[in-house]
Amino acid sequence: HLSVHEAGKSDCGVKSNIKSIPGVMTIRGCAYAGSKGVVWGPIKDMIHISHGPVGCGQYSWGSRRNYYVGTTGIDTFVTLQFTSDFQEKDIVFGGDKKVTKLIDELQELFPLNRGITIQSECPIGLIGDDIEAVSREKSKEYGGKTIVPVRCEGFRGVSQSLGHHIANDAVRDWIFDKSAPEVSSKFEPTPYDVAIIGDYNIGGDAWSSRILLEEMGLRVIAQWSGDGSLAELEATPKAKLNILHCYRSMN
Repeated sequence: HLSVHEAGKSDCGVKSNIKSIPGVMTIRGCAYAGSKGVVWGPIKDMIHISHGPVGCGQYSWGSRRNYYVGTTGIDTFVTLQFTSDFQEKDIVFGGDKKVTKLIDELQELFPLNRGITIQSECPIGLIGDDIEAVSREKSKEYGGKTIVPVRCEGFRGVSQSLGHHIANDAVRDWIFDKSAPEVSSKFEPTPYDVAIIGDYNIGGDAWSSRILLEEMGLRVIAQWSGDGSLAELEATPKAKLNILHCYRSMN
């Protein structure tokens, strides 16, 4: 905003830090944008569903260049966009069945995906879709597959920063606390294990940090979340040290 400040008045009328109105596009991000764009979206071997109307998914799809190594559509899915494409009838009757069907289709089309997240957009919270129940049901159906519900509806935060924290809480509750014993048994620790937290590899910067750390003799066992994987998320609690790049994006 630009405004003229008049002598004698306490301020010039410009307001900031005011909560966004759901459904009204603003220049700032929202909780959904923070979760999908910064924390979950760059995790390359998982599929991240934009659960809601197509606009949010489209808007967040090509906005960041999260670099990664892999074969797109085979073992990496960062630049692909998956949406439940909510319509008016879904607002009325609910979207649980739709996202259930979508998970089945994704399993058929991309069987090598390591896990799925459900990134909820505004209508999901407003109508009360039970994405947690869907996640548990489909996880059980697919032999304990990692399926994570993320309550990152845009109206929850005045900016995208809260979305980062919501996403991190989902990692804690649905990844760390549910890691199977066989995952831990496969991991062989060393005294030099570190994790790089808070870098979504927007232009390859996480790779640069990793190279420097490894040349020092450290072993980077996880990157959060640029060029990261589900296995790295699961290994993170085993690190001897977490190295935090951006506090605003990771807890």
